[in-house]
Formats: sequence, C-alpha cells, structure tokens
Amino acid sequence: MLTNQYYTYILTSRANTVLYTGVTNDLKRRVWEHKERFVAGFTHRYNVDKLVYYEACEDVTSAIAREKQLKGWLRRRKVALIESQNPDWHDLYPEI
Repeated sequence: MLTNQYYTYILTSRANTVLYTGVTNDLKRRVWEHKERFVAGFTHRYNVDKLVYYEACEDVTSAIAREKQLKGWLRRRKVALIESQNPDWHDLYPEI
C-alpha cells in the first residue's frame, strides 16, 4: 500500500523578514507555484518564495495540526526552529 507524504513548510522573503507557514502533499510543486507567483494572496503580496524549513508528516491530519502549531508560535521560536536545521537561511528548494 502506498503512503502519501505531506509536508509542513516555512517560506520567507529575500530579506528573511516575513514568514509564511503552509501544508502540501507535493512540496516541490507548491514551492514552485510560490516562486512563479501562481499563488495569489499573502505570499504573492509580500514576495515570500524562499523555502527555509520543511518537515514530512505521515498524513494530512498530522501536517495540518503541525501547521496550526507553528502558526501559533512567536516569531523567535520559528526562527530558532529554522536555524536549528538551516542556520544560514539558504533556499532549500534546489535540494528537494
């Protein structure tokens, strides 16, 4: 039986000033959509398209729960999470 993979991810702007947290079942496609400005709204308006953090979840329910948890965190806690795995805030998109 195939298991679907879901991802919770954090994007930022070029200057690392804005953070956006989202969920997807296709991380590469979704980040590409942000980069190409196909996603109207917050990320388009604030030029948020640099993938700085992501984690895999076993199911969509877990991914959504994690997204909600991260969205509830203060910025400094999100920054600490990002820097624990990506201290230089590199765009992780080429690696996925």
